[in-house]
Amino acid sequence: MAFISLYHQYHWFLILFVVLVLLFGSETALSDSFKVESLPGFDGSLPFQLETGYVGVDEENDKQLFYYFFNSERNPEEDPLVLWLTGGPRCSGLSALAFEIGPIYFKDAEMTNGDVPSLVLNPNSWTKVANIIFLDAPIGTGFSYSKTGQEGNMSDTISAHDTYEFLRNWFIDYPQFLSNPLYICGDSFSGIIIPILLQELISGIEAGKEPLFNFKGYLIGNPVTDKHLELNTQVPFARGMGLISYELHTSLQRNCKGEYVNIDSSNTVCLNDYKAFLKWKSGVNTNQVLEPVCFDFLAKENISSDNKLSLGIKEPVLRRLGYELSAKEKNSGDNKLSLNDKKTILRNYNCRQRKYPISEIWANDHRVQKALNVRQGLVKKWIRCNFHGIPDNPDYGVPYYYNVNSSIAYHQNINTKGYRSLIYSGDHDMEVPHISTETWIRLLGSSIVDDWHWWIVDDQVAG
Repeated sequence: MAFISLYHQYHWFLILFVVLVLLFGSETALSDSFKVESLPGFDGSLPFQLETGYVGVDEENDKQLFYYFFNSERNPEEDPLVLWLTGGPRCSGLSALAFEIGPIYFKDAEMTNGDVPSLVLNPNSWTKVANIIFLDAPIGTGFSYSKTGQEGNMSDTISAHDTYEFLRNWFIDYPQFLSNPLYICGDSFSGIIIPILLQELISGIEAGKEPLFNFKGYLIGNPVTDKHLELNTQVPFARGMGLISYELHTSLQRNCKGEYVNIDSSNTVCLNDYKAFLKWKSGVNTNQVLEPVCFDFLAKENISSDNKLSLGIKEPVLRRLGYELSAKEKNSGDNKLSLNDKKTILRNYNCRQRKYPISEIWANDHRVQKALNVRQGLVKKWIRCNFHGIPDNPDYGVPYYYNVNSSIAYHQNINTKGYRSLIYSGDHDMEVPHISTETWIRLLGSSIVDDWHWWIVDDQVAG
């Protein structure tokens, strides 16, 4: 009998061992994590704790979402846990990490001796007070991928669901953070994704679905929410900023009656007014109306097969820098800018986008990918924002289906649940005018408990 008992124990041990291997022993496991000790371009060991990894978000583990996780530099055991979703869609979490709220950023266009872009510490990082997950979502973003090529089968609702599954499975590796206050945060296009995600997350909490998140609220900056509303408020925004004339604005109001999206084709006076508005708008940086209009150095239509910029791009760039091409230079065969020329221009070109190409040089370096423990051969090239059709080129980016036109109804539902929310806007953003954001916030029906007042930074009015 002892022999039989030992046999059965061994038999069940083998079964358990096989199950554990299937769950945790392969690269297709639901989740894994890797501690990053140093990064190319940063001098010395990292003074913060960074982990990276992949999380499977479907039953077949076909979809693998890549993340960067930073422990809070203050009190990781008790500080909030933030899941940050970058806009886009399909802008990498690295973009928010290095250009917005993370602990490191690129030092202009400077390169190290190893020809790797330089990284320096950000003294204003949100990781000073919070644990933050920067996520490459959906698949086709950053280092996230699908083994069966599902990147093109992506929409707003699928993206939100996959992100919810990511969060559930992420806690397999990090159960110690389940008790931390959880906040879902992001900006720009995540204003569509986050409310959809939250509806599923809150429904799961109410149904007692494991794991039970300690969800407290959400934060979104300059949130894309309702494109119809946002386009319609661009006209009053432009007038409020003094960017169009009183006469044009008055004529638009009179002839279009506030509707600038679905204009009646027979309303020729409105069409003509709006055409005049669009002509003016074409010369403005609608993301920040006080900044110059810039272009994407790395967009496919701007780069030739020999990795040089086209003459059409070279001329305005050099003109901006105070240099005019001679007729001989224009007619010469060498009418393209080399990669080294681009690096020189990036140091002098007055655009916040000047650092974006540097992030692509950095993230595509094999030494960087090794340091981040990126799985090789699964993403051909890291692109900061893997848009489809932006620039307007069918060969650029990965298809994406915009199947939610407005997230206002989601906000209204969430608002009845008693969770905290913070919605903030930049007053120079014309793509998502603060007027549109204020409009839909009023639709939530919340009570006003405090008067409109200044936002003070360093004893000065900042907004």
